Amino acid sequence: MSFDTIIQGGIVITGDGSASFRADVGISAGRITDIADLSDAVPNTAEVIDAAGMIVCPGFIDIHTHSDVTLVDHPGAQSKAYQGVTTEVTGNCGFSPYPSPDGNSGSVREGIGPTLSSTEDWSWTDVSGYSEVVNQNGVSINVAPLVGHSALRIAAGAQNDAPPTPDQLAHMQRSLEIGIEQGAFGMSTGLTLPPSSYATTDELVSLASVMSRFEHAFYATHARVWAGWHVKAVEEAVQIGRSASVPVQFSHIAIVDSRVHGHGEQLVAVIDNARGSGDDVTTDMYPYTAASSGMSQMLPGWVQEGGVSAMLARLRDPATRKKAHESTSKGWFGGLPFVFSTMVIATVASEENAGLVGKSLEEIAADRGVDGVEAMLMLIDEEDNEISKIMHNRVEGDIRFFMEYEHAMIGSDGNAIERTGIWESSMPHPRFYGTFPRVLGKYVRDEPLISLETAVHKMTGMPARRLGLSDRGVLREGAVADVVVFDPATVIDLATFEDPHRYPVGIPHVLVNGEPVIKNGKHTGARPGTVLKRGV
Repeated sequence: MSFDTIIQGGIVITGDGSASFRADVGISAGRITDIADLSDAVPNTAEVIDAAGMIVCPGFIDIHTHSDVTLVDHPGAQSKAYQGVTTEVTGNCGFSPYPSPDGNSGSVREGIGPTLSSTEDWSWTDVSGYSEVVNQNGVSINVAPLVGHSALRIAAGAQNDAPPTPDQLAHMQRSLEIGIEQGAFGMSTGLTLPPSSYATTDELVSLASVMSRFEHAFYATHARVWAGWHVKAVEEAVQIGRSASVPVQFSHIAIVDSRVHGHGEQLVAVIDNARGSGDDVTTDMYPYTAASSGMSQMLPGWVQEGGVSAMLARLRDPATRKKAHESTSKGWFGGLPFVFSTMVIATVASEENAGLVGKSLEEIAADRGVDGVEAMLMLIDEEDNEISKIMHNRVEGDIRFFMEYEHAMIGSDGNAIERTGIWESSMPHPRFYGTFPRVLGKYVRDEPLISLETAVHKMTGMPARRLGLSDRGVLREGAVADVVVFDPATVIDLATFEDPHRYPVGIPHVLVNGEPVIKNGKHTGARPGTVLKRGV
């Protein structure tokens, strides 16, 4: 038998959680065609990858990302490709760059704000249009899109803190249905993030129910992690999935309220009970004790109501600015206390404030002679809301607990970017560059918590199952050749909060659809990826 590529002499981990074994992997026409001793075929094979001492496993599927438009700006997807990621699940936390009302992508772009910042025009209005742009442009890794609830609300004109009108709800339901029909894998919510946060449970059930007739379509939720809601947030997610008869993906499980750190068992008990009753509920997490988001997400919902322009107008009116200060001072997410020393500026838009990147809000407030809340309002105003921060609000014990949890997979909550261009002067969360090698190096090898087979399963087979991808996320004959080769003795992340733009080491080869994207530790420039479609 002849092959286009043979990965020779490696230790194969199939991605289904089973034990590793030594074998060669033969690839032809973008698919795995044999896993065996293929030494006899090596002399007649054009591309032979020496994997002696290396792990050969499925390409990593990042179940939770915000790479929707960074993959248009940066189609090489370097920060993820170097990690071994071969598929990005986009459209999370309620934010997707579609649908657009009446062909006007600008209103959705403005309404969503800095979460999906891009230098490129949004020429699309729906999932199909977005997919066409990405595929025509070319992309180094695959994309599995979701439809965002905030985008649905914006497109329907429901940006206020009120239930949608019957017409608006019908518009949202039809837009979601079209998105799923066009290949989206499900719907996501961002229930601490306006306008998604304005939704009632009933609204979300009515929308999620639209997906019940589509096989494998699921509900992904950045839940209401408000003060006192660390358990209720999971309960609401389960209720929505059960009422709508759809699977649930509970996004980036964590405890952000310092008063209940160490109580992870309360959250997973809800998931375990639901699964015991027959509900399909899983979760994901990332291996860092800090989060990252737009600065305005710390403001009360009423301040953000109506979109970015309306919010900025409130902050620029002296009377409402004073009211916003008083309201914000009561705490974030419904009363969680601010610790401004833990909030560090990650990105800004203006040259005037470029020197603030890497500084804490506590430092900035002291320099300006104001309190932390006022410093935050000033920066949102000055940057036209194009500002983000990193927030150190978690503890290592919880990270380890959730990583070890049987039904938790790995998702970065980060973006596929390059080290140059619009991100060059920023300090993004190191999860953009290091999530997957960090798990393999820190939590498998250096501080053993989970086995290598378990870690790979959490990065491959588990997310593939959630997406309904039968021919990805696993190494077997006939599967698509999304493949990673890494050195278990050296793989590790190098990105830090102080120096985030650093690629990991120990991952010399990454193949996407059978074509090398990372070869001998260098990006090839190839763009063999594609926008995947649910059920295809």
